[in-house]
Amino acid sequence: MSSVSPTTSLNHEPKPVKRPILEVRDLRKVHRTHTHEVTVLRDVNFALQEGDSCAIIGPSGSGKTTLLGLCAGLDNATSGSVLLDGQPLEDLSQDQRAALRNRLVGFVFQSFQLIPTLTAIENVLVPLELRGESGRDKEAAELLKQVGLGDRIDHYPLQLSGGEQQRVALARAFIHRPKILFADEPTGNLDADTAGPIVEMLFRLNREAGTSLVLVTHDPALAAKARRVVKMSGGTIIAEEVQSHGE
Repeated sequence: MSSVSPTTSLNHEPKPVKRPILEVRDLRKVHRTHTHEVTVLRDVNFALQEGDSCAIIGPSGSGKTTLLGLCAGLDNATSGSVLLDGQPLEDLSQDQRAALRNRLVGFVFQSFQLIPTLTAIENVLVPLELRGESGRDKEAAELLKQVGLGDRIDHYPLQLSGGEQQRVALARAFIHRPKILFADEPTGNLDADTAGPIVEMLFRLNREAGTSLVLVTHDPALAAKARRVVKMSGGTIIAEEVQSHGE
């Protein structure tokens, strides 16, 4: 009769270790002019695991929005490294970064950045068109309905309020179910009644689709929903907290 050694494992293969979806290493950003230089970010290090959520907080001018743009490959760091899904962004050309963003990233800009000549639904569909996908108009219309704009799908950005444009931008960021979503003050232009459902959508995407969230916010209630909070001041991270009560 064969026997099993006590040291032999039965169907206990080690679980694969998830790599971070985002890694920031010794990041530094300096703006230089002819007369002086301003250090916007210095010695920033952190990592975010797949499916995690992180709120970046801090006073105005602390470098939050600059950090968000560097993490998404929208700008170049002076030194240091950003790895997005294991890919060092500094090794990529602008076109390669754009392709990576379109495949992996959703981004909600504080300034919305909607295309003024496109309607709300056409703006939502832009990420899919860049990927050569079509036939998802119903999905786009449903997203606009979920953000309270079901009756405004044919309106142009100039026909929408700031809060309504913000909601179009959110629907656009959701349409391709990104692997990671960056949002700069996603509730900053919304009243309390509108912000609630938007926040729920963000964290439902995090829960159900496993989308990692990185949120810049001044809203304590929004920050409290993230599992991690990163506090910045003077261009660097001064504190990090893991919130057991986060979504």
